[in-house]
Amino acid sequence: MTTVTRFAPSPTGRLHLGHAYAALFAFDAARQDGGRFLLRIEDIDATRCRPDHEAAILDDLAWLGLEWERPVRRQSEHLDDYAQALRRLESLAVLYPCFCTRKDIAAEIARAGAAPHGPDGPLYPGICRRLPREEAAARVAAGEAFATRLDTAKAATLAGPLHWTDRAAGRIAADPASLGDVVLARKETPTSYHLAVTLDDHLQGVTLVTRGQDLFHATHIHRLLQALLGLDVPTWHHHPLVRGEDGQRLAKSAGAPSLRALRDGGATAAEVRRRVGLESTDG
Repeated sequence: MTTVTRFAPSPTGRLHLGHAYAALFAFDAARQDGGRFLLRIEDIDATRCRPDHEAAILDDLAWLGLEWERPVRRQSEHLDDYAQALRRLESLAVLYPCFCTRKDIAAEIARAGAAPHGPDGPLYPGICRRLPREEAAARVAAGEAFATRLDTAKAATLAGPLHWTDRAAGRIAADPASLGDVVLARKETPTSYHLAVTLDDHLQGVTLVTRGQDLFHATHIHRLLQALLGLDVPTWHHHPLVRGEDGQRLAKSAGAPSLRALRDGGATAAEVRRRVGLESTDG
């Protein structure tokens, strides 16, 4: 089977070395067996995503020597796909509206004295999962702001035991409960990362999902969504993260130097490859 990989940045700022590694890793993985490399722009967040950032991303990737298939998929152009997936999940009765603010959640955790923890901290304590259906429906009808959460325990029972395969870690038993009742959409945003990326990979025919180890645990939820929605199941490869001299993961918020800055400083694409530990596969 031909390998199909993708790189899926959000146009919220300039690319840095961590992005370069992820893009090159996916590109090389596809090129090893004559496969296909796709580019997807994850621009659901209308408040932070900007066309000039997307143009800069395309320019940086071309400078790195990457080539990708056209047209590029932009999530903002496919909202109907996500709405249809949500309707399918609603028909399975595995979604519920959540009206909690962050303050509400913190107060409930403090009142209980503890909360189950996931890889990113305390899990949502299920406050709105316990609301009577009639009350929840009335609050939605009244125009209250809400998020749509996945009833993970109910969904996992419906799907049954699942597993997924990572090229580095092997066969993994899916444990979606480790992330709790994740948000799949909000009133003002018709999808979330979890739902959009899972559906996009299926619709684009991605066979190998390459991404950083920081997203390893998210795959438990993505595998559950695939089972619920009847989607194709790819293989994953969660690669190491590029870290700075202080050992911390490179991030825009931490002031990681952009590729544009490195280019302006005289760096070449070959030097960027070597700097992130990926020697050229040409020749």
